[in-house]
Amino acid sequence: MERHFDEELKNLKEKLLTMADTAQEMIGLSVKALTERDKKVTDQVFSLEDKVNHAEIEIEDEVLRLLAVRQPAAGDLRLLTAILKINNDLERVADQAVNISELAIYLLKEPPLKPLIDIPHMASLAQKMIKNSLDAFVNHDASLAKAVCEDDDEVDRINEQLFRELLTYMMENPKSTTRAVDLILVSRNIERIADHATNISEDVIFIEEGKNIKHHIQEENQ
Repeated sequence: MERHFDEELKNLKEKLLTMADTAQEMIGLSVKALTERDKKVTDQVFSLEDKVNHAEIEIEDEVLRLLAVRQPAAGDLRLLTAILKINNDLERVADQAVNISELAIYLLKEPPLKPLIDIPHMASLAQKMIKNSLDAFVNHDASLAKAVCEDDDEVDRINEQLFRELLTYMMENPKSTTRAVDLILVSRNIERIADHATNISEDVIFIEEGKNIKHHIQEENQ
């Protein structure tokens, strides 16, 4: 019976990782649509959203079934609870990618406002954070999870820097306001993706150490 439960948990983790891969792909495609000014790429993002939504429902149903049937305790209970939360975060990451794609469609109707350097860099950092948070999950690596939480500061810094830059564009040329606001929203969506990676990492720490360190990551590192 215990061996069968382990197999069920393994399958559940594999489904979660497949969902994470799809969400990661959506992030890359949404930013690609914007930087390469290719509206067709947004269609791929919208198509993948259905795959993520289906996976989210399937994983949630399986977790709830295992909670009811297996009535796990201690570590297994923490694991299933964390999987439920990670599942939700990954679905939200996919939503952010869809938001970026929708904003890209509007932005592609107008001439570029500025060279897009910070946004792809931010997206790359956020993608790395998602990858590392899932690697920490798979490898039971609380230290890597804590490092991901620290990486969120850099994404926040770039987001704030880009906001100030775009605000200057709006002040100097009111006709740029719509495009500048849309780019601010793109940046904010990427920043939220990084936040979800941080959430996942906090869940990994909860699994491995049984501690809820939300809002207290700096204290944990001292």
